[in-house]
Amino acid sequence: MPILQGSSMVPASCGELVQGTIGGTNFLVSCPVNWFSRVTVRLGFDLEDAYPANRIKTYLGVRRMLDMKGFSDYGAVLKVSSSIPVGKGMASSTADLAAGCFAAAAAIEAKPDPHEIAAIALAVEPSDATFFPGIVLFDHVQGKLYEELGQALPLGIIALDFGGIVDTLEFNSRGDLSAWNSSHECEIGQALELVKAGIARKDPVLLGKGATLSALVNQGILPKSRLEELIDFTSRYGAYGVNVAHSGTVAGVLVPPGGEGNNSLVSSIIKHFPEVKAYYPLSLVGGGPRYPGRAWEKEEGNHAETPTWWKS
Repeated sequence: MPILQGSSMVPASCGELVQGTIGGTNFLVSCPVNWFSRVTVRLGFDLEDAYPANRIKTYLGVRRMLDMKGFSDYGAVLKVSSSIPVGKGMASSTADLAAGCFAAAAAIEAKPDPHEIAAIALAVEPSDATFFPGIVLFDHVQGKLYEELGQALPLGIIALDFGGIVDTLEFNSRGDLSAWNSSHECEIGQALELVKAGIARKDPVLLGKGATLSALVNQGILPKSRLEELIDFTSRYGAYGVNVAHSGTVAGVLVPPGGEGNNSLVSSIIKHFPEVKAYYPLSLVGGGPRYPGRAWEKEEGNHAETPTWWKS
């Protein structure tokens, strides 16, 4: 029997544009960026399952996808290429698992609904939403909410890592999280409306205000060092605002894309905020899978733009 093979890429995120609850139901607004996990899956009756030891979640996702599509008897060999930092709130696990599922589907010439990927991902742990096209609102815990908000704005994001790691499962099981979210639904609702308006009107100022408001609310549950100072400092350089990983360690400075002043801003941030352990110059992109090497990739405008440090 022939060996089947498929590859896919799914973007990371720089935290979320908004996160909280609506009527007690969890949600986030995705913030996909141009940093990708790439997974190649080889399938065959005579193959024994093989995958990187630290990618068990990706492997389980691939097996569930094959079960759903009636290919349970096929062995699967996974190759994962990703330099997305782990435990930072950049959706590294989501990107790996989703890319694996899309790659497995591509190998059997199936095109899965992203909601199928969501069901697979949420069966493992709370998930980001970067496997959905565009920018979306999504219940990252139980999948009860989903809303398409529109396409990504041209927007630069300077991702700042304040160090440490956050365990997604541990954070979402915090006993004080539900009460905190419930008591701040009004502010988070305001943040959501600002971000929705910013996306609909293609207005980065409104989007930045909404993301900043959500980031400030999150200070009460998972604070980022000197966030208020960072917001004020970067605004003087023309930044639209700051978003955060609500269950991670990164913050994103929202800036015009490719602006010449961004390099100067980065230098100033590093000088004035020594607690920043690393930074990554990124761009907001639409979510969803990319399929490297497909002839129709560029025709559909679905090609992947990757940072220089992304390794194939």
